[in-house]
Amino acid sequence: MRKSLVASLIAGAFLSLNVQAADLLQVYKEALTNDAQYASARASFAAGQEKEWQGLSGLLPVVGASGSYTRIEPENIQRYNANTYAIALTQPLFNWANIQQYRQGKLVAAASEAAFSQSQQDLVVRVAQAYFDVLAAQDVITFVQAQKAAINEQLASAKRNFEVGTATITDTHEAQARYDLAVAQEIAGLNDLEVKRNALHQIIGKVPGDLSPLRTGITISAPDPMKIDAWVGYAEKQNFGVIGAQLALEIARREISRVRAGHLPTVDLVAKRSNTEYTGPGSANVSGSGFTNSIGVQWTVPLFAGMGVSSKVREAIALEDKARNDLEYTRRSAAQGARQAFLGVTSGLAQVKALEAAEVSSQSALDSNKLGYEVGVRINIDVLNAQQQLYSTRKDLAKARYDAIMNGLKLKSAAGTLKEEDLVRVNGLLKH
Repeated sequence: MRKSLVASLIAGAFLSLNVQAADLLQVYKEALTNDAQYASARASFAAGQEKEWQGLSGLLPVVGASGSYTRIEPENIQRYNANTYAIALTQPLFNWANIQQYRQGKLVAAASEAAFSQSQQDLVVRVAQAYFDVLAAQDVITFVQAQKAAINEQLASAKRNFEVGTATITDTHEAQARYDLAVAQEIAGLNDLEVKRNALHQIIGKVPGDLSPLRTGITISAPDPMKIDAWVGYAEKQNFGVIGAQLALEIARREISRVRAGHLPTVDLVAKRSNTEYTGPGSANVSGSGFTNSIGVQWTVPLFAGMGVSSKVREAIALEDKARNDLEYTRRSAAQGARQAFLGVTSGLAQVKALEAAEVSSQSALDSNKLGYEVGVRINIDVLNAQQQLYSTRKDLAKARYDAIMNGLKLKSAAGTLKEEDLVRVNGLLKH
């Protein structure tokens, strides 16, 4: 029953092996089309671009048509009808609130562009993270299965040696215990792989097939420049989150000026052409019908608004202070993200180098323990421990490579320089 369960899980996990493996760039292009989070950001960007046009509309003329039809019944003359229609144009000459709203609209459009650029970078990071999480889960299964096969050979050897009297039953029990543990780890690994594949499914909108793994013997590039202060400086100035927060602060400043305009006068140019027609039995006694043209300047001076404008000004000042603190928090967070990613890359590269050496040493230790077991100077538990150490080292080495690559992408994202070309370079590290 246990073997059939493992077999079914393996079959489900690797059903797509007969299909050509997809690489990282292909998965990214699918995410561009199907990721709901990215689609939402794209729609938000399109909506934000309209704010500039909406602000501009407050500075442009407004043209409108109006009309009325009225029945009039005077006491001394017969009733008559008045049919009036007019077209009017109003051009703002001075409206400080509308001027500030236009400037705010341009800033909002720029902020939406910065937010969309951040979403593009986030998509690159999310796709790469989900992709390498799947590869890491597959590696765990591969190493566990290889370890299980090696333990099975050691178990068979222990049974043979026990039968001929050259080993104790303890060797058999130890090997059997390690084999059962490997089976349990394999089942857990298959479940984790399914979780990671579902996470990638959520991004690309379909069940992922087989993925191209890393090539053997790859070299992961170090950050350029190799100075943490330089990357922190980039993050504090170029990070799209920081840029968006700077724009938000400027929008808040403009808002103070806009609401203060509630105390200022407004001046409009007004032009109108109207016509009134009188009909009915009494219309002959009414004069003044025909077209009327008028043009002039209309001004309005606010005198008292129930303290509402003053309250809005205080609110806008408080919100400006909030935006200023939000900017500082965002700048510090970007700097911290750059530091963490830089240290993650550098330490990851050092780990990769150390684990590559440890893999060679672990293989030599396993070979020596196997030889010692055959000649009787080593016991079975020594071989099993050496096997476990080797496969654990290989698993850690693969994970260290993925982490180093991901921290490199996160570092560029924190600095605001991550582009699709960076994903293309990472894609070149995969088997094709």
